[in-house]
Amino acid sequence: MTRSGRKASHSAPSARWRSRKVQGWLYAAPTAVIVGVLFVAPLVLVVWMSLNRWPLLGQATFNAPDNYLKIADNPLFVDAVLFTLKYTAITTVLLSAVALGLALLVQDRKPGIAFFRTAFFLPGAVGFAAAGLLFYGMLNNDFGPVDPLLRALHITSEPVKWIGTPNMALFSTITLVLWRFAGFNMLILLTGLQAIPTEVYEAARSDGANRWQIFTKITLPLLRPTLALMLILSVTGSLLAFDQFFVFTNGGPDNSTVSMVMVVYRDAFFRFDLGGAAALSVVLLVALVGLNTLMMRRLR
Repeated sequence: MTRSGRKASHSAPSARWRSRKVQGWLYAAPTAVIVGVLFVAPLVLVVWMSLNRWPLLGQATFNAPDNYLKIADNPLFVDAVLFTLKYTAITTVLLSAVALGLALLVQDRKPGIAFFRTAFFLPGAVGFAAAGLLFYGMLNNDFGPVDPLLRALHITSEPVKWIGTPNMALFSTITLVLWRFAGFNMLILLTGLQAIPTEVYEAARSDGANRWQIFTKITLPLLRPTLALMLILSVTGSLLAFDQFFVFTNGGPDNSTVSMVMVVYRDAFFRFDLGGAAALSVVLLVALVGLNTLMMRRLR
């Protein structure tokens, strides 16, 4: 083969590789543009806002790190952090237990099981704001149907203050979240359960394992990646909780159900301190990234 022929044979694969590389960039370009416009650019803007005194009207002035230093002086934020952590812990445990129970209940293919799967998942199709309004209407002491029903069944003798005390407001909100998200998390866990080979269960039964041993020694270990995904989604969603408290309790009573995101919202749109709100958002983002990283390492 001549020297020119060898050059042509070497250049052909290189040209095909460059062509495929260009095609890959073209395929990724729409997603990259969307991520850049809707995530990276707002993130950069929030970080820049957190380093400035950023009034609603007027010129921004650089004041770093004042916005971060005054976070500790915000008593509402400290209370909101403690409340959000408490809410996250309770919600994650209860939501995981209920979702796992529902997934195990509808795991086997039986006549009519599709109806129950749909019924359990159906609340997930309701918007969170609409669900909050629905629960507010049902539990309202003036016109809600729950209190009259409880009195008719002689369960209570007087109206229950569903959102009138801090503990009842937290209990009612957690009930709302369980109703709204248990079916969605059930679907995630059901996908993981159905991915477990049936041969593993058959081998365990042939060895004399009972249901509890099968659940603890086979189901839970093989379901660990799915459980990790569900836990990360649950913890992240709970730490970023806003809709349920804003619509259902409005942070009451006496600011007892104010979440961290509600503090950011109030600082930005009630106190018009956009720079301080941006600093709170950055701190919350860093905490979320660190917590999710820790969870992924522990659950890997």
